[in-house]
Amino acid sequence: MRDISVFSGSAHPELAAEVCAHLGVPLSPTRVSRFANDCLEVQLQANCRERDVFLIQPLVKPVQEHLVELLMMCDAARGASAGRISVVMPHYSYARSDKKDAPRISLGGRLVADLLVAAGASRVLAMTLHAPQVHGFFSVPVDHLHALRELAAWFRRYDLSRTTVVSPDLGNAKEAAAFARMIGAQVAAGAKQRFADDRVSISSVIGEVADRDVIVLDDEIAKGSTVIELLQRLREFGPRSIRIACTHGIFAGGALKRLSDQEDVLEIVCTNTVPVPAAEHTDKLRVLSIAPALAEAVRRIHNGESVSALFDAPRDA
Repeated sequence: MRDISVFSGSAHPELAAEVCAHLGVPLSPTRVSRFANDCLEVQLQANCRERDVFLIQPLVKPVQEHLVELLMMCDAARGASAGRISVVMPHYSYARSDKKDAPRISLGGRLVADLLVAAGASRVLAMTLHAPQVHGFFSVPVDHLHALRELAAWFRRYDLSRTTVVSPDLGNAKEAAAFARMIGAQVAAGAKQRFADDRVSISSVIGEVADRDVIVLDDEIAKGSTVIELLQRLREFGPRSIRIACTHGIFAGGALKRLSDQEDVLEIVCTNTVPVPAAEHTDKLRVLSIAPALAEAVRRIHNGESVSALFDAPRDA
């Protein structure tokens, strides 16, 4: 592949290297340094002039550090006369700040989108945004991928004849229904009310879960409070088995251990959109790679091919 340069920030270089391996192109080096006054400086250490530049950086903890790093990577590529700058953002954490549900509250999802465009981003490639309409915050083209195919391929190894996919809330029910169709399962959803970032209440579960194999599906798991609350409601109906799946396994504040300690949870499946430290892994965790999907999307963007076609026909393994 010619005329393409791929750079990674410091958030998830392992994923960037895997994407480049699938593309068959080198991962170009990036130097991130810090001045004595604590300001960051970024240098892209490969030629960008008139090239198709891809910057891979999920917004993970520390989010603000990685965001500024990404903005400076965009600015550096623009200053180096890049032909086009595509931001590959496997996890857009600010997508959760997508609505004004309280007085005088900031809309971080839109603000960060504006910042990326102002820094020089020509287009964005994202994976499983918290709300699909968030890509409308961007004034440049956005290719919005999802990881349902990768998750479905994993769960098809099981007997799915008595399976129900359960969304923790009605907001994620559409994605859960799409996933259920992919694996030939039923769908259910929790009736959730959120009181704080880590305090929720699920009053009931809408759908059939009694004596069924349940897959709890969410877009991301941060502190895990929603999933644990949902598990308490599910146990009232007596499911036959419980597995948990998500795209973004944030697992903040010991969430992975708390979920793994639930004796009736057989498995926790996520993708590598964000890094899960090896020290936090448990026997129940399965991490699926979305690098092939990202690499194919990058290839199609570079060649001017349809990205939506990725969801229209099966991809080769």
